[in-house]
Amino acid sequence: MAEGELQRRVGANLRLLRVERGYSQEAFADHLGYHRTFIGGVERGERNLTLRTVERLAALLEVDPVDLFAVTPPS
Repeated sequence: MAEGELQRRVGANLRLLRVERGYSQEAFADHLGYHRTFIGGVERGERNLTLRTVERLAALLEVDPVDLFAVTPPS
């Protein structure tokens, strides 16, 4: 796996799930207590996430945190 690939995968899966659930970046960030630019950075694979943050993101999306790491995008 190339360096940064996992971050980009998590970001892509996060964006897919967020859009499927009808959240804008701003609304999603507000629910989590983050700024919209943080969520944008995560979705672009530019941010390192703690496992705790992955858990929080997954909880709001109502998915297993492992789904955010999936090669095949979850739905």
